[in-house]
Amino acid sequence: MSASSKQPPVICLMGPTASGKTALAMALHDALPCDIISVDSALIYRDMDIGTAKPTAEELKAYPHKLVNIRDAAEVYSAADFCKDALAEIEKSQANNRIPLLVGGTMMYFKSLVQGISPLPQANAEVRRDIEAQAKQFGWEHMHNLLEQIDPVAAKRIHPNDPQRLTRALEVHRLTGNTLTQLIEIKGATLQGDVLQFAIAPAERKTLHDRIALRYQQMITEGFEQEVIKLKQRSDLHENLPSIRCVGYRQMWQYLNGEFDHEEMVFRGICATRQLAKRQLTWLRSWPDLTWLEMEDETNLQQVLSAVSNLDTLMYN
Repeated sequence: MSASSKQPPVICLMGPTASGKTALAMALHDALPCDIISVDSALIYRDMDIGTAKPTAEELKAYPHKLVNIRDAAEVYSAADFCKDALAEIEKSQANNRIPLLVGGTMMYFKSLVQGISPLPQANAEVRRDIEAQAKQFGWEHMHNLLEQIDPVAAKRIHPNDPQRLTRALEVHRLTGNTLTQLIEIKGATLQGDVLQFAIAPAERKTLHDRIALRYQQMITEGFEQEVIKLKQRSDLHENLPSIRCVGYRQMWQYLNGEFDHEEMVFRGICATRQLAKRQLTWLRSWPDLTWLEMEDETNLQQVLSAVSNLDTLMYN
């Protein structure tokens, strides 16, 4: 392929929650002709700003993020939806000779984009209602037993106390006649061309833990409780929706239900966020072709710019 027809690369910037991805993305936006594309299953929701640590309205104006504020909290957004939307945004950026900069911590989204996703059907509200009604009558343990009969591989992977994933596995079978395991083996469209993958991680876990605790306290100060009270006033939102199951929101929702006191809510919220960070780091440790960046390292921007520059040199030689 000639240099003139070569597409700009895709930059993937991953990392655990509170590791400084957004700040680095903004610095890259200042330094490169790039478009920021969010890879975050919580930032997609409108009216969920404080608890998701969404960039402020001013920041979003100065640094536009694609795939932020694209869904209502009552809606479901799958990894397949993300792939379709992200690939469309990447194509637009590259057509304008700009670099797509994918930033976030939803590792399933990144995995689906890099490795391909199976052709799973879209969520069906009617089928979901039937499954939820059945679960209400017989319990989720019974639903897990049903899944075990249909798809033992998925049943082994999905815990009986995970209604969201259980519902999805049963829904897929009812809609297609195929099991989730069968469909997952079929891969769809993936990222093409040059992909530069970076991950920000702390040198010491304690640094990240402290930052998570500080950020959670800041959210409380900024009015996180009021944000969730507003959501709770809506009759169409409930605890089993993916939006309300987001880290922090679930704990605040339960606190507002009177399940525990304020101090316990803060403690649980911080613990849940730390567990999320641990899961994100576990994913990343097994990730191939990854360049590691250290959290708060002042050379991070230069390291990414050098990688892009090296790629340009290769393109034109």
